[in-house]
Amino acid sequence: MQGVKKQNLPVKTCLVCQRPFVWRKKWQRVWNEVLYCSDRCRGNKTRRQPERPQ
Repeated sequence: MQGVKKQNLPVKTCLVCQRPFVWRKKWQRVWNEVLYCSDRCRGNKTRRQPERPQ
């Protein structure tokens, strides 16, 4: 991901808080496995809100 501008980084939606979060270098090798935006959300995964129909 070298040389990519911040506005062009991949974005995902957190399964718990439904907020968008951006790729981080520490997630470089496991980006496909990242589901939560923070440790707090990962800890609250049992309080996961039902997915909103689109």
